[in-house]
Amino acid sequence: MEPAKRLLPWLVAVAFFMESLDTTILNTAVPTIAQALKVAPLSMKAVLASYTLSLAVFIPVSGWMANRFGTRRVFASAIGTFTVGSFLCGVSNDIHLLVAFRVLQGCGGAMMLPVGRLTMVRTFAKSELIRAMSFVAIPGLIGPMLGPIAGGLVIRYFHWSVIFFLNIPIGIAGLIMIYRHLPDYRETHNFPLDVVGLVLFGSGVALLSYVLEVFGETTLSAREMLGLLAVSAALLAAYGINSARIAHPLLRLELFRIRTFRTALSGNFITRLGVGGMPFLLPLLYQIGIGFSAIQSGLLIMPQAVAAMSLKITMPSILRKFGYRRVLIANTIALGSMILMFSSIGLRTPAWSIALMAFIFGFFTSMQYTSMNTLAYADVGEEQAAGASTIASTVQQMSISFGIATASLATALFVPDRFHTSPPQMIHGIHLAFLVLGGLTIASTVVFTSLRGSDGEAVSRHRAELPAS
Repeated sequence: MEPAKRLLPWLVAVAFFMESLDTTILNTAVPTIAQALKVAPLSMKAVLASYTLSLAVFIPVSGWMANRFGTRRVFASAIGTFTVGSFLCGVSNDIHLLVAFRVLQGCGGAMMLPVGRLTMVRTFAKSELIRAMSFVAIPGLIGPMLGPIAGGLVIRYFHWSVIFFLNIPIGIAGLIMIYRHLPDYRETHNFPLDVVGLVLFGSGVALLSYVLEVFGETTLSAREMLGLLAVSAALLAAYGINSARIAHPLLRLELFRIRTFRTALSGNFITRLGVGGMPFLLPLLYQIGIGFSAIQSGLLIMPQAVAAMSLKITMPSILRKFGYRRVLIANTIALGSMILMFSSIGLRTPAWSIALMAFIFGFFTSMQYTSMNTLAYADVGEEQAAGASTIASTVQQMSISFGIATASLATALFVPDRFHTSPPQMIHGIHLAFLVLGGLTIASTVVFTSLRGSDGEAVSRHRAELPAS
């Protein structure tokens, strides 16, 4: 095998590892960073949500960028941007600067994986592609497993900025490998970029996210907040109208006419509103509420990723045996019930019990994401696959961002003073938030009742590994 083909999976794997490790390692450090920046812990939601939101906004243009400027240049620029953003995050001494540089990180992250996957598809024959893609998927499983404990170790023995500085040597090594070995593909005839759609969609989503994040933390009146929501809705509606009138829209919304695609993505979005904020709230509960160290907190969260990785092999057989409809309905109820159970964790709860709950929660979460992500492609044709993948990735990142905002908002409603919260008040507020998020997750089961028993058979009968995130 020529050097380029041999090293390409390693390059994409490095990018995947950087991205998958980044968020999970940061979650554990949220209480410490909040204290260092002199902000309320709940205010740190903007640091987490801004990254995933920028991913959602810029992922749709990654394919166009690669076709226009070449895969090597765009992939290198993506890793370079992510690395520079990581350095700037590490030297930030203000939360507003940290949020701004997280957005810059997200701009790089939005290009890394889509362009990396595109390069692999164009490099490897179909007979080689599954094996290569399976290798690339491994860091996506290892990163979330190592992230919580790595974050705890950094907080315990180093300054919190080291969390971001870890990306720098990895990024530099990746850049050297890219310029030496990455193939360069580009299209001679590229379709025009939907600039109007990018502005309308990006502005609408960003404004909606802003309203969710500042809710309860701003002097804006209810009328002003409703006005901002109306403007956001108008921008997104204008995008919908614009996308129907042009040949190459940013996101092909006509794909939502496919019932299984529509159900999978709407269920994905609503379910993640309840589940997506758990990685943000659990470190706050363990460290601020119960008083565990950052390392102990990371160890208690790690079983979620261990369950997702160790039980991943059983998930395709479960889907083949029971079908998507029954699995998604039952698993969504079980997932919501597990979130409700987290509200029982207190000062006297044994660590082994918390770890066991985390393991079970990790399995149900991975089962949910695997089912929803693969169902989306059940009835999508080959010519529609690229557009469907772009929309699915965008919706996933949007839902994670909104899930963090929802979790923070639910907690803030039950915490009397977010700046001077005692441990018992934090525990009580997060417990009530778990009840809200668990109820929201169980209610999202309604979305999956529209599925038929035979839906998803086209993908569930294949034995290839299914994505879990």
